[in-house]
Amino acid sequence: MADAIRLSSSLIHSLRFSSPSLLTSFNSAPNSDKIISPICSSIGLTGLAFTPRKQSLSFKVRATVDKTEQPKWWEKNAGPNMIDIHSTQDFLSALSQAGDRLVIVEFYGTWCASCRALFPKLCKTAEEHPEIIFLKVNFDENKPMCKSLNVKVLPYFHFYRGADGQLESFSCSLAKFQKIKDAIEMHNTARCSIGPPKGVGDLKLESVSASIDKPTGSS
Repeated sequence: MADAIRLSSSLIHSLRFSSPSLLTSFNSAPNSDKIISPICSSIGLTGLAFTPRKQSLSFKVRATVDKTEQPKWWEKNAGPNMIDIHSTQDFLSALSQAGDRLVIVEFYGTWCASCRALFPKLCKTAEEHPEIIFLKVNFDENKPMCKSLNVKVLPYFHFYRGADGQLESFSCSLAKFQKIKDAIEMHNTARCSIGPPKGVGDLKLESVSASIDKPTGSS
C-alpha cells in the first residue's frame, strides 16, 4: 500500500488551481484533514505533492580559462636587464653592447632542478641591481658555445666587465648563493673604462659561429 500523506487545510489554501470551482469543491469536502491520497490521484496532485522536485535547469559554472599558456620557469625575466641568449651571436653582441656594465651569465638547463630552485633568487637579484646585465644561456640550445666556454656543470656563472673581460667563473647552487652576492660586491664597483670590451677574452667562440668575424689579433 502506497504511503499516504495528510494534506492540511492551510496547504490546500496555499495551492493555486486553474479552475476556481475545483478549489471550492475541494475545500468544501468533509474530512479534509483525513488521508486523501485517492483524491490527490483523481485530481492530479500526485505528481505535484509526492514526486520529488527536479531541477528545471542544470548547468555547471566553469572558471574562465586563459587560453594563453603561462611561461615556463626559465622563460620568465625579472626585467629589461635580464636577456635570453639563443646563439653565439646573441652572446657576443650582448657582451659588446654592455659597455662597462657588469655582466653576469647564467648557464642553465630546463631539466636542472638546482637551476630551477636558484632562478627566483637570481630574478630578485636582477631586480635589485638594474645596472647589471644578466644573460641566460640555455645549455641545450647552445651546446657548442657552452663546451667552448668550458661549462661542465649546471648552474654555472660567468662574470664579465668591459675591458677587463672575464672576471671569474664558478658553479653555484641556491645554498651557496652568497657566492654570487660576494662576486657582485667585488666586481660592481665604480670604475672608468680603459679600453673596448674584451668580451670572452682569450676564448675563441668565432669557430662556433662562422658568421662572426674573428677579433683583431686572434690567430
